[in-house]
Amino acid sequence: MKPLLNLFAIAPLLLPCTTWATSQTDTKTLSEEDFQLCLGELRAEATQQDIPAQTISQYLKDIQLNPKVIELDRSQPEFTSSFADYYTRRVSDTRIETGRKKYQALQPLLQRLTREYGIPGHYLVAFWGLETNYGGYLGYIPTLDALATLACEGRRGEYFKGELFNALRILQAGDAERDIMKGSWAGAMGQTQFMPAIFLQYALDDDGDGRRNLWESERDALASAANFLRGLGWQREERWGREVSLPDDFDFQLTGFANQRPLSEWARLGITLPGGAALPVADLEAAVIVPSGHNGPAFLAYGNFRVIMGWNRSESYAIAVGRLADRIAGGGALHQAPVPAPRLNREQVSKLQETLNQLGHDAGDVDGLLGPGTRKALARYQQANGMVADGFPDQDVLTHLGILP
Repeated sequence: MKPLLNLFAIAPLLLPCTTWATSQTDTKTLSEEDFQLCLGELRAEATQQDIPAQTISQYLKDIQLNPKVIELDRSQPEFTSSFADYYTRRVSDTRIETGRKKYQALQPLLQRLTREYGIPGHYLVAFWGLETNYGGYLGYIPTLDALATLACEGRRGEYFKGELFNALRILQAGDAERDIMKGSWAGAMGQTQFMPAIFLQYALDDDGDGRRNLWESERDALASAANFLRGLGWQREERWGREVSLPDDFDFQLTGFANQRPLSEWARLGITLPGGAALPVADLEAAVIVPSGHNGPAFLAYGNFRVIMGWNRSESYAIAVGRLADRIAGGGALHQAPVPAPRLNREQVSKLQETLNQLGHDAGDVDGLLGPGTRKALARYQQANGMVADGFPDQDVLTHLGILP
């Protein structure tokens, strides 16, 4: 499989940061006066980026500071969301049914895209469904306002400055008008929610009208998604992964991508299809993923699973895309339902990390985020205390650690 692209590295190289935004990285507020000063510097730098003066004058003159964008950028969810919550919301009956209708209605287009790009149509429809509910919700925030606000707010000013210049290039090319260029608070746009750098590299004019119109053209949006996935390294003729059953004596220390093994080796260790049938015989490597612990569903994740994570670096997202694609193509529900988990706020996660570190189970930095390092440390604690070492923060282990009563 091709190596995954660094999505942030494909933006054009930026000039060394000397703008007002740099000195304001830790500032809690961004005033209108400061925003206007920053815009002046952005206009000057855009000229150095070979963006025509007419484009700069036309599109940067009416940029508006959007305080809501800063609020959304700085806010962190107070509580973690369990895989059960995430999956149930995203792979819903309504989304499955709508996806099946779209899949049938667009068969000629999807079959052609599969031939040309190697991406099966049910996956393209699944990405489309998760990103914008099949084009039903594209976001409402003007993209230039969002990107300029984030560029001047400063915490990730260099990145968003580059994306602002990329958005200007999209307008310069005539692919969109300013009034249609709206999307998420972070600048993701269109039915596939591409950032401007991804748009410039992968967006296509599939319907032949002279514009790469990801807002209004389903053909352009789905073809662009196929082109992006091919660029990320999608492997033809391979699945994303599949639900499996684990043997009663499975060693959960073998989960995760650090423990990829050939499919034949997982079969030798007793992993089967749900219901007990043997795994298919194929020359594939896979990782075991257990997003809601040993009592929840288990998955074998193949190479295309990692490709999906090149679109969105979340295992839960990748599972949701794969499973929604399966359901759209006629597959059944999960054999094992996800297991609910206690909701932890950041203070509780920080306490969990501190406690694990104090007990000698290195959870890394105390940041209040329940990531892979914390789960690995939790698995080591579980193993040391005679529990199933799946790294899942259920009520029992959290009570044992004193995090929850």
